[in-house]
Amino acid sequence: MREIFAGLPWWVKWVAVPVIALVVFGGLIATVVGFVIGLLFKVLVFVALVGGLIYVVRKFMGNSASRSDW
Repeated sequence: MREIFAGLPWWVKWVAVPVIALVVFGGLIATVVGFVIGLLFKVLVFVALVGGLIYVVRKFMGNSASRSDW
């Protein structure tokens, strides 16, 4: 592989080959990035909902415990 790229100009190695790779694999890269971002968003929503649930349960349990003290 190095022998093939050795005789080529710098712009072929550093510009043309990456552009061709992006054109060929661009859809795959976009799909993977979209999946990862979507997964991170779902994890963030899950953590927020569980945290909110824990907050509400603790608040409710704290209020009910103070009422039973009366």
